[in-house]
Amino acid sequence: MSPTGELDKSCPPVIVSIVMGSRFWEIDILRTVAIVMMVSFHAVYVPYYLGIAGTGDFSRGAFWWWISMVTPALFIFLAGLSLPISQTRAKTVSSFVRRGLKILGLGMAITFLTWLVSPDGYVRFGILHFFGLAFMIGHFFVRFRFLNLALGLALLAIGFVYLRGTSFDFPWLLWLGLRPQGVSMMDYVPMVPWFGFLLVGIFCGKMLYPEGTRVFGIREFDGPVTRLLTLPGKHPLELYVAQWPVILVTLFIMYPDRLIPSLPF
Repeated sequence: MSPTGELDKSCPPVIVSIVMGSRFWEIDILRTVAIVMMVSFHAVYVPYYLGIAGTGDFSRGAFWWWISMVTPALFIFLAGLSLPISQTRAKTVSSFVRRGLKILGLGMAITFLTWLVSPDGYVRFGILHFFGLAFMIGHFFVRFRFLNLALGLALLAIGFVYLRGTSFDFPWLLWLGLRPQGVSMMDYVPMVPWFGFLLVGIFCGKMLYPEGTRVFGIREFDGPVTRLLTLPGKHPLELYVAQWPVILVTLFIMYPDRLIPSLPF
């Protein structure tokens, strides 16, 4: 990079890409894939969970079980990957806190909406609650590289190995990953182990996109097909929120006799 801000001609554009005002298409494509997986899973899982349709096999190791694990992992990893890039665009701590509080507020709306249809299995700490908290604290980890990798892998090991199948007698640390006994939820994404994927994503973002610069060779695509495929990936939050009323209203229309009696009023 020259003092005038122009790209040094000795740096091949296929290797180095400055995106202070643009986006990386490969990240948005992966987010689009995650969105398709998410909507597909919820459309199949919610009627199964509510007991109104036998739409799939969700036992451990089954196809839909893997989808339920890979989808949030991919979303969270990509969020971590993007945090170092966002920080290079002069975003302040307060902007991350505001975004986190906004997402957390949307998570509480999802809590209320799911409580209406399932007072026992509503979402207490789902993916939006996770992101709301993770964005507020994840910013402080962006300065680290290998520490994030080590800590991230440790959280994944603790959550998926040590805490797997373990339940506790108190509900107050449910958000952390200490699941209370006898509690079933439509969506549950606690900080442990899932924050580990965010930290590993931050590490990869620091290595692959240092200072907001792509340092690996990949072609640039900007045609209509690429724009179409990346469009959902640019609006993951809006699509996540929008899917819930669409799925629930559709189920109410298809199975009113099964859902209306379960309303708490």
